[in-house]
Amino acid sequence: MNIRFEKNIAPKEKPQDNVLGFGKYFTDHMFLMNYDPENGWHDARIVPFQNISLHPASTVLHYGSEIFEGLKAYRRADGGIQLFRPIENIRRMNNSAERLCLPQIPEEDALEALTTFVRTEAEWTPHSEGTSLYLRPFMFGNDESLGVHTVHHVTFAIIASPVGSYYAEGINPVRIMIEDEDVRAVRGGTGYAKCGGNYAASNRAGERAAQKGYSQVLWLDGVERKYIEEVGAMNVMFLIGDEVVTPKLTGSILPGITRKSCIEILKKEGYKVSERLLSVEELSNAMKNGTLKEAWGCGTAAVVSPIGELLYKDHKYIVNEGKIGKLTQHLYDTLTGIQWGKIADPYGWIYKL
Repeated sequence: MNIRFEKNIAPKEKPQDNVLGFGKYFTDHMFLMNYDPENGWHDARIVPFQNISLHPASTVLHYGSEIFEGLKAYRRADGGIQLFRPIENIRRMNNSAERLCLPQIPEEDALEALTTFVRTEAEWTPHSEGTSLYLRPFMFGNDESLGVHTVHHVTFAIIASPVGSYYAEGINPVRIMIEDEDVRAVRGGTGYAKCGGNYAASNRAGERAAQKGYSQVLWLDGVERKYIEEVGAMNVMFLIGDEVVTPKLTGSILPGITRKSCIEILKKEGYKVSERLLSVEELSNAMKNGTLKEAWGCGTAAVVSPIGELLYKDHKYIVNEGKIGKLTQHLYDTLTGIQWGKIADPYGWIYKL
């Protein structure tokens, strides 16, 4: 793939690592590529970071024809940069594209675009402990028509943001509210796709949770309002007795790459792992009788996030005395160790640049 490069002649001053936060600063360049039926994917280019101009009737503005991904580039102690399972993000993005009738990108082209862009912005990958360069590939339809139809003109883009440690003051267990009114997705819908509409639809319940002092929502299934699905921005896992349980991927849950990695680590180490339906009644009983030993969310941003409290129908349940559990800590240490190159990668997950 031929990638044209236009250098930013007015580079920005890079922020200090201790003020990064999440998604507040952006690098000097962005990757863009266009699609139409006549030319397919074409005009791949890395250009100065800038605003995107859209026609007021652009498809994405009216019908939500948009998908995105999220992954990170990590700075190793030797100064090198590496990615964590990037091909998994590319494959998931293509699955999302198929669901929304957007064109798929050949895996080798998507990987070349991603790695070339990261190399271009290498100086923006921070060096401090726990920091990384967050990468946001996204795709949107931009037909200049108000008709509802398959999208014909599409833009693929990648932007990047240096981000700080998710746990600046240590890993603090989060408080989660189990939502039993709104639903996030249903089987047959777009729950397994990473598209903006899923997140917009979660905001109302998220606001209700915040008003009660809870950081995120744990969703139930959209049909029976009975089975645990996922947290707002993470998949979820529970240690019940000696069994690690995570909700089965039924088509309404995002197939998380961190989730997949946790399962593979646990199985390799001999833990009993079940991907199955988990009812809120079963979870509630486990909380009441003490067999729920640990609970955690898992996703790109936080990697592993311990859950210290669950609220369901105004009943509060404390998990593991509100502390991070041994297994949760182990998963966090293992994943972050591999991601930053601190420990060996026996799984072949790391892609070094």
